Formats: sequence, structure tokens, C-alpha cells
Amino acid sequence: MAGNNKRAIIVGIPGVGKTTVITRAAELLSQSPQKRKATVVTYGTLMFEEAQKIGVKNRDEMRRLPVEQQKKLQETAARRIAEMQDDVVIVDTHLFISTREGYYPGLPMRLITIMNPTNLIMVAADPHEIAERRKNDPTRQRDEASPEAIKNDLDFSKMMLASCSILTGAPFAIVINGDGEVDDAAAGVADILAGGGEPLK
Repeated sequence: MAGNNKRAIIVGIPGVGKTTVITRAAELLSQSPQKRKATVVTYGTLMFEEAQKIGVKNRDEMRRLPVEQQKKLQETAARRIAEMQDDVVIVDTHLFISTREGYYPGLPMRLITIMNPTNLIMVAADPHEIAERRKNDPTRQRDEASPEAIKNDLDFSKMMLASCSILTGAPFAIVINGDGEVDDAAAGVADILAGGGEPLK
């Protein structure tokens, strides 16, 4: 990766508006004085592209693959990200998945060390706002959770991201996406990734 290029992993629990913030931040970066071109990749999509090469037809089928095969797909996707030489690479992914056995890490050590990010960013919001967004989003089938449970997930996310930062040496930042403040949140992400110069407006 060239000297000033960025490879950022951006995470956030359901309902924080992560993907919206990422999309807007990429637009702001392209309009910045630095004219930074951001390439957004979704980790799960890269995994599925690799799975299709071995005959997998859909994501449900991919999830039913043996664990060892899924791990290989994860590592192949991570290597593809590590090899990207774009100006700014933004990886949209999940920090963890809640399972019956507990929290399953979306960024275990073997994957995050392969990707070798320059930045780690968590999009967050007030737990009550997240609960309302989940309740009012007709486009997604999301489990309802109390603000207290959501706060626990946010706290756990911070601990996990701090661990990722320790493992990689990449700085981590938390950007708040309050109701009606997506532009501010996106500007916060873009400022982090702009790589010098005046703050973006």
C-alpha cells in the first residue's frame, strides 16, 4: 500500500446507519481538496464472490458450508482486501455476530492481521435512537432489543475494536450518527480518512 493510502475497517451494530454514513463519506472524500477516491467493499460480498467460484449459489448455501471451508473463504476475502492498492479502501463489515453460543467475532486475529488496516472506525448512536430506528425500518427484519441490551452491544463493540487496534497498531475512532446528523457523521469519517489538509465541510 502506497504511503498515504488508507485501508479503513468500519463497523457498527444494526441500526446505527453505518452503510449510509459510509456511502456519504465516500462522496465527501471524492469532493475534498485532496480528491481522494474511496472504494467501498462489503466483506460479506467478497466472501460470497469467492464462494461462487466453488459452485455456491446463494448466501444461505454459503452459511451452510463446513466451518473450515468458511474460514478459507474469509481468509481469501481478507487477502483480496490486503492486495487492493486504491487510494482509500473502506471495508464495511460486522464486528461480531450474536449467536446462541455468545458473540462470534467478525474480525478474529487471523483476518485482521491479513487485512492490516490503517484505520478502525466504529459508527455509533444513542441506544434509544437505535431501538427506534430498528422498530421503524420496514425494509429490514431485525430483532427488537431494549436500549439496555443495545448499550451492552455498543460497549462490547468498543472493547472489541480496542482489541483490534492493539493487535494491528491502527488507531480507532468512534463516530456518532445521531438522528438527522448523517452528514456530520460522514464528515467525521471523511476527515479521518482525508489524510491531511483542512477539515472537510
